[in-house]
Amino acid sequence: MPCARTGQDGGLRVGVTWPQPRFLQHDQTVLDKLTGLMWTKDASPAEFPLMWQEALDYVKGMNTSEAYGFSDWRLPNRRELFSVVSHVNINPALPENHSFINVFSGYYWTSTTCARLPSQAWYVHLGGARVFKGMKHGSYMVWPVRGGQRGVLDLPRTGQQTCFNESGEVIPCADTGQDGALQRGGTWPERRYTLMRETVLDNLTGLIWARNANTTAKPVNWQLALDTIKEMNAAKAYAHGDWRLPNIREMESLTDMASHTPALPAGHPFEGVQAWYWSSTTSTYDPRYAWVLYMVDGVIGVGYKPNTDFFVWPVRGGMTDPAS
Repeated sequence: MPCARTGQDGGLRVGVTWPQPRFLQHDQTVLDKLTGLMWTKDASPAEFPLMWQEALDYVKGMNTSEAYGFSDWRLPNRRELFSVVSHVNINPALPENHSFINVFSGYYWTSTTCARLPSQAWYVHLGGARVFKGMKHGSYMVWPVRGGQRGVLDLPRTGQQTCFNESGEVIPCADTGQDGALQRGGTWPERRYTLMRETVLDNLTGLIWARNANTTAKPVNWQLALDTIKEMNAAKAYAHGDWRLPNIREMESLTDMASHTPALPAGHPFEGVQAWYWSSTTSTYDPRYAWVLYMVDGVIGVGYKPNTDFFVWPVRGGMTDPAS
């Protein structure tokens, strides 16, 4: 399951090429041919922000009334909502020539609970693509999704298998509509990782990561992160000369929403995992910043490139396509 492109990352153009056109509109729904997911054309069908449980109940009501002719709508999980954003555009952070209307350039709920703080759930900022978490009694927008057809890539599930109420208490998953209940997405391989001495193959994505997740032994600035990768390639580190700083989607692909501190699958073989990492993806909001992953629980934010705040985790492999 190779990762999709971010829509950026400069000359590398790493990841699955987006189909053209990517979105296919039919009446009041839009099919994303990249993932096979079907979204409501109206990105704000509830009109107003809702609390998390209200958002889940709203989608349940859509199914009761067979909204737009379907009864299997759901609140998207974190990975599903993140899949529709673009890191090239802002306000909204959606791909060019999308077919959606009433897109609010703010936060949208997902059905995924934060494993470290289960009274909070994940949301995605459709103004700029930030992924953060907030108290479930907060109010954010709702954008329903359903399975459409098979896409170019099989979007993996998030890893979450438990359900929680607004107070963070574990509850039975039946009829909740939560990520832990539905577990939508491609199934993870029984053996997620293959250890190859100093590198690790992720059997879910096909990406090969350095086993040592602390390459620089200290936080560095963004330019030094890029220079470190160049030096690794010149030295044929771990017998390879095609290492790169991962893009933000590649970084996110490592996460397991059932885990925290770090947000990696249980039993992973990595060593020296740090709390936060640079990606190769520059922020469109402000090019002085680059996208970063906070590995404690999976927050996706930005870091100021000149600051020595983040670590380097090299990757190689996957699908590299030079087409624009």
